[in-house]
Parts: sequence; C-alpha cells; structure tokens
Amino acid sequence: MTVYILAQLNITDRTTYDRYQARFMEVFTPFGGTVLSVDDSVHVIEGDWPHSRLVLASFPDEPSFRAWWDSPGYRQIVEDRWDGSTAVIVLAKGLPNPT
Repeated sequence: MTVYILAQLNITDRTTYDRYQARFMEVFTPFGGTVLSVDDSVHVIEGDWPHSRLVLASFPDEPSFRAWWDSPGYRQIVEDRWDGSTAVIVLAKGLPNPT
C-alpha cells in the first residue's frame, strides 16, 4: 500500500538546507520514492500555515519508506536538514484501492 510523507518546514539556514537539498534525490529515488510537490508558497484555504515550505512525497509501501529513512545515505545528509530547518514530518497510509 502506498504511503505518503508530508513535511512542513521552516528553513532557518538556507546554505545548510541547500546542501541537504542538493543531495536529496540521489539518496531518495533508489528506494522508490516520488516527490509529488515542493511548494514554498502554499495557498492556505483554512486555518494557519506557519511554515515556509511543504514537501509531499510517496513510497510504494512502508518498508520502502523505512529503508530510505534509515539508510546510511539519508543518515549522512539529514543533519544538514536538521541544522538548516525545523520540521514537522508525518507518514500517512494511502487507501487500499484508491478510486
């Protein structure tokens, strides 16, 4: 079952975050990840949006996500995200048979 990762970020150090971003895809795509949206100016329909960036991505299943999240390649770059931004990240399961 497809899973989705939603990251709500505030970039606090652009240089450090850009270093993370520059290496992200090379450690992301080998695990079947697909970036669905990166938006630095979301249009708020309802409620408050205190973040500067939204990232939405998918993986074929949770084991693929976990393999990426725990991979040595991601562990090597994630400190730049931690040092260059604050984030709320959630993992959501997709529907079994989306229609």
